[in-house]
Amino acid sequence: MSKNYSEIFRETLFRYWGYATFREGQEDIIFSAYHGTDTLALLPTGGGKSICFQIPALLREGICIVISPLIALMKDQVEQLNSRGIKALAVHSGMSSYEIDITLDNAAYGSYKFLYISPERLGTELFRARVQKMAPGMLVVDEAHCISQWGYDFRPSYLRIAEFRESFPDIPILALTATATPQVASDIMEKLRFRKEHKLIQTSFERKNLAYIVRKAEDKLGQVLRIVQGVGGCGLVYVRERKKTEDVAEFLLFNGVKADAYHAGMNAAARTVKQDEWKDGKTQVMVATNAFGMGIDKPDVRFVCHYDVPDSPEAYFQEAGRAGRDGQKAYAVLLYAPSDAKRMQQIYSISFPEPAFIKETYQNLYSFLELGYGEGAGRQFDFNLSEFAKRQKQYPLTLWYALQCLEQEGYLSLTEELDNPSRIMFTVNRDELYRIQIAKPQLDTFIKVLLRTYTGLFNGFVSIDEEYLANISRNAKTVVMEFLMQLSRLGVLSYIPRKKAPQVFLHGQRLEPGNVYLNPVHFLQRKEAYAKRMEAMLNYAQSEWPCRSKQLLAYFGEGKAEDCGICDVCIGRQQGENAKETFYRIADSIREQLRKGPVHVHQIDLLFSESTDQVMSVLRSMTDSGEVILNGDILQNNNKITK
Repeated sequence: MSKNYSEIFRETLFRYWGYATFREGQEDIIFSAYHGTDTLALLPTGGGKSICFQIPALLREGICIVISPLIALMKDQVEQLNSRGIKALAVHSGMSSYEIDITLDNAAYGSYKFLYISPERLGTELFRARVQKMAPGMLVVDEAHCISQWGYDFRPSYLRIAEFRESFPDIPILALTATATPQVASDIMEKLRFRKEHKLIQTSFERKNLAYIVRKAEDKLGQVLRIVQGVGGCGLVYVRERKKTEDVAEFLLFNGVKADAYHAGMNAAARTVKQDEWKDGKTQVMVATNAFGMGIDKPDVRFVCHYDVPDSPEAYFQEAGRAGRDGQKAYAVLLYAPSDAKRMQQIYSISFPEPAFIKETYQNLYSFLELGYGEGAGRQFDFNLSEFAKRQKQYPLTLWYALQCLEQEGYLSLTEELDNPSRIMFTVNRDELYRIQIAKPQLDTFIKVLLRTYTGLFNGFVSIDEEYLANISRNAKTVVMEFLMQLSRLGVLSYIPRKKAPQVFLHGQRLEPGNVYLNPVHFLQRKEAYAKRMEAMLNYAQSEWPCRSKQLLAYFGEGKAEDCGICDVCIGRQQGENAKETFYRIADSIREQLRKGPVHVHQIDLLFSESTDQVMSVLRSMTDSGEVILNGDILQNNNKITK
């Protein structure tokens, strides 16, 4: 690599991000993208994907269009870029058509460097018309595995990217993902129509500081407590069900652990507070569904514990990879009980409903949204799954999987609950606003507060906080909202009040029952691919060899000659080779503890990294010999012998 280019890249990195050096693989990806080569970058979770496209995009001419399905992450990255003085915008579900119109205008004429967009927006007439005026210089596809039906999170809307690229065949494309098997990587490049001269850049998925452990246990709560107390530090516990987040967190709190629960059913304000307290170290352990963690770069996570077995190695690898990003020793622990296999099979059986039920759900959804045949194309709605289920007299989960199948077929897109803050934008110019201030003195003071508090109000929608405006203007919040409504009625500004609701985006008009087509080949492919991923995950959980790291790396097509030496398989083998030495070491440690006085038997168990069975085996031997006495759950020396 030219030294000159390297210096430019590092200067840009330091100027905007304050880092002096790149992580492994980042500079190679930046060099390739900067020089216009179609590139697929495979980086592990926490590998710093965003910098890989943000630096070359800053240095190239034109706006960079970033396609991402993760709305929360899009919003977070736009805020971060703007805070660094880099102009960025986003278009996603949850925005009104007027907001989208203004945002796309700004992207075309406002010298912005980044436009983040959700994939379902690529096919809209509004976007297709506006993008012709933007002169994009680079196309980025984040979470690129979503384009492959062999991947674990296939999204049909990603297939529109290839159509979009036909309009701009000369701009380079950079696709990034943290989880792709060799088959998926090949499929990504084919689906995105990479040019003949392209690159696949992959850093090792190996995490040498991360110890992968599988604990086989029926008492999962006890195991979680043992992990928390044994490892210490900040951690994450992932569970499948929302209620279970609260149950496990309550158990940890009862046992003296600063824990909290997090799931998508909580309101956004509460989720933000919980997330911030965990990131700031006020909460030691967050018990969460997989709604938590995406885009959170907390370096000092010492353990990630999976209470329930994930559906796929991809999901497990991505979530486990949130531990130990600071390079220090960390643990990824999977708890497994024999009943988990049966439960996963049940989930699999309901994840692919009968085609007739899926088609019936399609028609019921349009009726629920009060849309007739031929209506609904390109529209989005607030969507309450519980209300929909109640109306249809079905279980919400059953309908959810049917809707997911419709999403896989490209009929609609579903989003998580969004917390869109209130937004305003002046719809008059400064001269007209001044005349209104003179004509309406009762509104003049409030308009001045808006102008002093927020910038960019004439250029696009700006997020506001009515509570904050009420405090600084010394008014009640209801008065502030009334001022905003008055200004809106006068045509002075556009005011969009805060809204919190999941969204459904309809890609097409309502079809007659006989015209709703479900591709049987694709349906079967997805079902078989799901079964293979589930089987691979169960094999990992049930196996006792080889090395855990080797198993995961092999799944992603990366061979590894050396065992990691720190996973439970490697440690177990080492202990098996030194069983007598291990026995005496555990016994000596127990004696040392008992010299200080009686100890609860569970406290003894927590002192060791060895399995509970190993520790209990030593204890049984010591009690059988009469060296120690067990009264209930209290262990103590046999003074007659020790004296």
